[in-house]
Amino acid sequence: MELFQTILDILVSAAFWTAVLRIATPYILGTLGELLCERAGVLNLGIEGIMTMGAMAGWMAVYQGADLWTGVLVAALCGGLMGLLHATLTVPLGLSQHVAGIGVTLLGTSLSYFVYRLVLPQASTPPTIEPFQPLALPGALAQTPMTYLALILVAVVAYVLYRTPVGLAVRMVGENPAAAEAQGLSVTAVRIGAVVAGSALMALAGAFLTLSAFNAFFFNMVNGRGWICIALVVFASWRPGKALLGAVLFAAFDALQLRLQQVAGGVLPYQLFLMMPYLLSILALVLVARRASYPRALMIPYRKGER
Repeated sequence: MELFQTILDILVSAAFWTAVLRIATPYILGTLGELLCERAGVLNLGIEGIMTMGAMAGWMAVYQGADLWTGVLVAALCGGLMGLLHATLTVPLGLSQHVAGIGVTLLGTSLSYFVYRLVLPQASTPPTIEPFQPLALPGALAQTPMTYLALILVAVVAYVLYRTPVGLAVRMVGENPAAAEAQGLSVTAVRIGAVVAGSALMALAGAFLTLSAFNAFFFNMVNGRGWICIALVVFASWRPGKALLGAVLFAAFDALQLRLQQVAGGVLPYQLFLMMPYLLSILALVLVARRASYPRALMIPYRKGER
């Protein structure tokens, strides 16, 4: 009963939900990026490396003297370039999306660490920058500008996907590329554009970690968040609104386990609390994924003129 009351006290505190939104931000951005790619029919397993590249590039730009928003732009551009590489391998060349994605992850991660060591070979501890500061808006919890940007992008992506010709084209090439081609659309161009845009969003997720959540770049800081984003896309049934819900839900589990460790850490092994958000997310994923309707052309290469 005492534990239940403790959990209830945590859930109704403003500090808890402030932390939830902060933790959820990279998941929101990464999930939106992966969702765009998969809506166009391309599975992007390069997300982990792209997030790492975005984290390093954005931080490095600011460390070298750029302002924070320029760092965000640099991260997005680097993510878009990594996405272009992945799209080139998988769309016009038709190579395995699984193998290409894993290759992009390895390349992005290794290249980020290499550039970091090349620029800062003598650094024994990660140098720091001045990150984004929390900004309290009227009637809202205090968050950094990148969190507000992530929430705005949920609405933007939803609007583009369901209210614009561009969004219709993206959904068409992910569902029935032959029908899209019959309407005069270039399946190759639309898929490449979606992967590049989605990868830029993934890089923003990484940039949030170095420019907002922390103030430095260090190895393994992405820590599997990209793989969680891929699972959240399935949980969201490839819908931006549900992607936001899934990211917040996972972040709530994570924030809750951190606080429960402080309360019951001396009684139960801390590893049990670390497992909790993943176990609960797997349960939620199993319950939702059985009814999910995935894009029918997902992971299926398409060449012009083929039926």
